[in-house]
Amino acid sequence: MSYDTVKAHLNLNALLRNLENLYTLDQETASLIQSWDMAVRFTVLGGLSARLGFQNGTCTYQSPVQDPADVVLCFLSGRHLNAMFEERSNPIPLKGFKHLGFLKNEFPKVTKRLEYFLKPTPALLEDEAYVRVNTALSLYIAVYSVCELLRVDPVGRQIGPQMPAGTLQLSVLPDGPHAYIRYDGRGGATAGIGVAETPSAVLTFESCQTANALFNGKLDGFGAIALGNIKMRGLIPLVENTNVIFDRIPVYLQ
Repeated sequence: MSYDTVKAHLNLNALLRNLENLYTLDQETASLIQSWDMAVRFTVLGGLSARLGFQNGTCTYQSPVQDPADVVLCFLSGRHLNAMFEERSNPIPLKGFKHLGFLKNEFPKVTKRLEYFLKPTPALLEDEAYVRVNTALSLYIAVYSVCELLRVDPVGRQIGPQMPAGTLQLSVLPDGPHAYIRYDGRGGATAGIGVAETPSAVLTFESCQTANALFNGKLDGFGAIALGNIKMRGLIPLVENTNVIFDRIPVYLQ
């Protein structure tokens, strides 16, 4: 897969899908979508697609897409989709022309809110509430990205078949966020938010500050493990190979 194709997978299926989590973490986002009754589908020629549905104050993500959408936005390629994320291009609307006002005025408010929490500044990281949201979203993007990278990234596709079947739990102490990756033993994986039952391996961060520093590149993971700030137990190959895949994320998402 090309660089732009892999990046498009992460932008759509790991980054943008966090809108289904953001409203549970941020009251402003929850207020913005409270009255929305709308489904938006993103389709890239060649097969990549996802759907965000807003209803009754919630947001749900779906891929592959099974349900209809009020608005369908088409992209000619992965590069075209990535350009939209970088605000250098616009999608091609195929359906829902009467909702173009929503797409222009309302929908960008929540995507800007997501961007706000994913692009921390030193000043923002002084705010404990901001740190918690940034940490949660960073963790969720990481586990979602693993699933995509196993399918479309050259390194991920090499590592995937070597991964034993099992579930890796990632938890920030003392009270979350929590996420997990369930490897199928055949090179694929699914990810989820929360605490998995009977995980095969567990990776814990001693605090939200520790996890945040690691996710934002301000903490050396090996040093943190040596100091006991990050602990792992269980089926260690799951942890070690997952860390290799984690290192691929910044190649595509800056």
